[in-house]
Amino acid sequence: MSSPRFAPIVWPLFRIVVGLLFACHGASGIFGLLGGSRGTGEPIPAGTWPGWYAALIQLVCGLLVLAGLFTRPAALLASGSMAYAYFVVHQPEGLMPIENGGVNAALYAWTFLVIAAFGAGAWSLDALIAGRRGKADVVTDEKIGAGV
Repeated sequence: MSSPRFAPIVWPLFRIVVGLLFACHGASGIFGLLGGSRGTGEPIPAGTWPGWYAALIQLVCGLLVLAGLFTRPAALLASGSMAYAYFVVHQPEGLMPIENGGVNAALYAWTFLVIAAFGAGAWSLDALIAGRRGKADVVTDEKIGAGV
């Protein structure tokens, strides 16, 4: 069983799930859904720095990555926001993510960096738009075999 054979299916599913989970964090902070900010059931007051803006980035970028629209810039912004969260909020509490509660921030930062590098893949609005323009920017067997 060759893993590149499944990449065109697994990669979009990975992107969709990560986008959905990230958008849920944003919806939690902005609207108080899914337990609200830090499980209080309350939304973060609008304009509060940095929490409300972080939640807005999570919601918007998560939805864009989920849909596969402007995937690379959205994923890059999401990655940067999670790197900021890690280094400003978590890292001062301890060196390692397991010590400082920054595991989610670190994982999201690296995950979105990988998504920004590889793009949306199939089953995305980016691929649909590229297909209409005659360009294909999706993860394919050939690209994976070439190490791209």
